[in-house]
Amino acid sequence: MTTRKLPSMSEPQLLIGGDTTSHESWHAFKIIAEFVEATERLKKITPAVSIFGSARTPPDHPYYKLTEEVGLLLSNAGFSVLSGGGPGIMEAANKGAFAGHAPSVGLNIELPLEQGGNPYQDISISFQHFFMRKVMFVKYAIAYVVMPGGFGTLDELMEAVTLVQTGKSLKIPIILVHEPFWKGLVDWLKTTLVNEKMISPEDMDLIQIIDKPEDIVEAIFKHYETRGFRLSPAEEQIQLYL
Repeated sequence: MTTRKLPSMSEPQLLIGGDTTSHESWHAFKIIAEFVEATERLKKITPAVSIFGSARTPPDHPYYKLTEEVGLLLSNAGFSVLSGGGPGIMEAANKGAFAGHAPSVGLNIELPLEQGGNPYQDISISFQHFFMRKVMFVKYAIAYVVMPGGFGTLDELMEAVTLVQTGKSLKIPIILVHEPFWKGLVDWLKTTLVNEKMISPEDMDLIQIIDKPEDIVEAIFKHYETRGFRLSPAEEQIQLYL
């Protein structure tokens, strides 16, 4: 029987497409440039609320109409609205905010399928890297509003909950919208993750379900009524190390 093993670092490696070390180094510079550009363009939009949801929701769907109303109310309340910049729920969020008073912001991602920038963006930034885009959603948001969506939406939701749970991000409102859609997931979190001691019971307090757009705005204001939206030096340090 032949035993296979990985080559040691001292053994010659097959390079595909030339010098991979040089290629990775230049790629790192591109990532830094993407981060710097996004930071410079977004640092003046606060306070902002990130809205997530499916890219596949058509304009005549009730979820689209609901999201558009949420975006408009948030914008008129003085919150910039951050979305993924694409179609579906993202477009609805931007469309609502675009009609309001505060900026409508699209953090677009370059994808082979689904993603195409919607026309309702006062500020539009394009990302090649999912992880860099996700940092910006958290770094500049004082609340997360999560509409019905698929894998990408669940990814953003769990990323936000994990960052808050572990103290790597500030505690912000994480609001799930439309209880019939989210109830199964929330029940599973309570009955399985909590019961199996994978999370603590109080971790469920990081998430709330709200159905009405006006109640979403009210919940965000209530969260900040005793402290305001401006970050303390200590909180700015936390956000720096996301």
